[in-house]
Amino acid sequence: MFKRVSVIAILVVSIFASCEDKKTSNDNNSENTSKAVKSSTNNADSAKTQIDSARIKKEEAKALTEKDTAFPIPQEKLIPFLTEYGKRNPENKVRITTSFGAFEVTLYRNTPLHRANFIMLVKNNYFDNTYFHRVAPNFVIQGGNSDNASTNEKRYAIGNYLIPNELSAGHTHVRGAFSAAKYAEQNTSKASSPFEFFVVLNPNGAHHLDNEHTVYGYVSKGMDVVDKISKVKTGQSEWPIDNIEMKVELID
Repeated sequence: MFKRVSVIAILVVSIFASCEDKKTSNDNNSENTSKAVKSSTNNADSAKTQIDSARIKKEEAKALTEKDTAFPIPQEKLIPFLTEYGKRNPENKVRITTSFGAFEVTLYRNTPLHRANFIMLVKNNYFDNTYFHRVAPNFVIQGGNSDNASTNEKRYAIGNYLIPNELSAGHTHVRGAFSAAKYAEQNTSKASSPFEFFVVLNPNGAHHLDNEHTVYGYVSKGMDVVDKISKVKTGQSEWPIDNIEMKVELID
């Protein structure tokens, strides 16, 4: 279900690659599986806990489908849907909570499609049980994906669409910029992936991403938490060794 997305590499050699929606490598999946098996052998209740957790997450994905009758959203109806959704849902501030603490994000109103899409995902609890699945020190942390089956099910339920770029808003990739990942292959329009975002870490920004990815918000509070996340140990594909789950909620 997941599409392969390319990410702008930190190395100078790969300057023109794009921030991507990344899955765990097979090696990382093996590491995660080994940890789960080890835990279950230490505690007989752990296996039951994992089964119960999987059942709950599957029920959450089903509930998401039932919550919004517009799902799945077809590409040809995306712009009118998000335009109308944005009018009815004007919120533009969210709090992202992790085990390292919480940080707040303010979404720009002059990127209305991206703002509406993000608010819609938050209100439908998409981000719960997803991770910060990519940590590239001094570059970006990227979130909105996981290796849970429920994430794949939620994406399928919401729709297989891309958000048209809103580069004309003119926001750049300064430190703390909140930007959209995108699919690189056959994506000359620079459309955004609807489910993943990244935050820029470098004090000098990441301006080689300007006019390639749509910046649609900024970290307005708690950048120190973002910096803490950026220091975790990672395996292959820059996926953290210990999963960093998030909970995203609206700020009144």
